[in-house]
Amino acid sequence: MTKKSGFLQTIIHEKYDALAAKGRRLADFVLSSPDKAVFMTTRQLAAAAGTSEATVVRFVRQLGFKNYAVFINTLRDLIDRDLTLVERGRMRHLVAGSEDAELDRLINQDIRSIRAMHKNIDPATAQAVRSALKSAPAVYVMGSRLSYSSAHYMGWTMSKIRAGVSILNGSDRTSMDQMIFAPPGAVVVVIATSRYPNELIRLGKIPRRQGLYQILITDSAACPLVQFSDHVLITPQKSIPFLGTPVSMISLIHYLLHTLASDMGEQLKHHQAKLDQAYLENDIWFN
Repeated sequence: MTKKSGFLQTIIHEKYDALAAKGRRLADFVLSSPDKAVFMTTRQLAAAAGTSEATVVRFVRQLGFKNYAVFINTLRDLIDRDLTLVERGRMRHLVAGSEDAELDRLINQDIRSIRAMHKNIDPATAQAVRSALKSAPAVYVMGSRLSYSSAHYMGWTMSKIRAGVSILNGSDRTSMDQMIFAPPGAVVVVIATSRYPNELIRLGKIPRRQGLYQILITDSAACPLVQFSDHVLITPQKSIPFLGTPVSMISLIHYLLHTLASDMGEQLKHHQAKLDQAYLENDIWFN
């Protein structure tokens, strides 16, 4: 395990001597094979370490975790941030010579993540986010690296719903200039996916300093920008993707934008009428 995962290592080492023999077997397995343990149920982990499910539950509590789900989520967050691309590649569990099986696996993985997002979303928070997006004098949507594709989709689509929408590249420090001169009451939407880029974290702290309203859309409560945001929407991943996947995040953004469009009422019609006229006058679409 790498330096950040060392946090969990430290906990286990501190408690190690107080563990019974079976608890130590569990500790040894988790430390030596975190990439396997993170996907196991209590029964599977017990079988792999040669213990019982009751021992697994006791082990987790002795480490200071409320329950097994919290332990696994912590392990997943740490591994997701720390694994290199090479290490992620080893975890793919591809079925040799079976592209159909791999397609089924990836689709089912995406479906699980979308369902987790659906189960996790707080309707009151989503409503507050839409209200802020509707009433703000200006909206800035920012992402970096993988999350930039989601930010671009959200910003581009929102510009078809309301005026005053800008897309910011969280890997470009000149984005700071736009946030510094943003009008009072402006909203900044930051989209962050693990592993979280340092440049995005630095720029994501600026809205709070400028007194702007910040909305964070992320894949984990462990995102460093949670504490700097007024509202947080989380799309938990049910796997550790090899190359990263924006599927559940795009699904959440899709929901927010469609409901925002409904909230806009007559304003939406006037806004889109202007757009259609401009497209017609400038021959934007192929005919």
